[in-house]
Amino acid sequence: MAENPPRADERIAVAADHGGFALKEALAAELRDRGYAVVDLGTDSTASVDYPEFGDAIARAVVGRLAGRGILLCGTGIGASIAANRCRGIRAAVCHNAETARLARAHNDANVLVLGGRIVDRDTALACLDAFLHTPFEGGRHARRVAKLDESPAGNAGRAAP
Repeated sequence: MAENPPRADERIAVAADHGGFALKEALAAELRDRGYAVVDLGTDSTASVDYPEFGDAIARAVVGRLAGRGILLCGTGIGASIAANRCRGIRAAVCHNAETARLARAHNDANVLVLGGRIVDRDTALACLDAFLHTPFEGGRHARRVAKLDESPAGNAGRAAP
């Protein structure tokens, strides 16, 4: 696998509900340590909040080009990914290990990494982050498939980009 190192000044949006707050904070700090510009879209504590708001915020940031990619967390990653994927142009992938994160980038051109703050430990999350940041999209047969996501009637039924 050829490595595609990201630009050090790339902006990455991060967001989480209360279930992903602690892991979001750890990943945001890691990104900053690596020289990334982090756009923190909340939440700011473990107080209960609604994950759809944060899925929507990440989607709008990525599609609106406020950030090149997004990292999104909730308790399991499932609800937040559903919320983000309702926006046309978002390919949010729930990942549980580095291999799923690598394949999400290589085969699906995922632009949002979604993790479960109650499911994935810090070391696994960092491995997922590395795979997400350094794996290029393979294109080829995968490009045709990814293009169909926004062409399908279901893809067009989602929210339009801002």
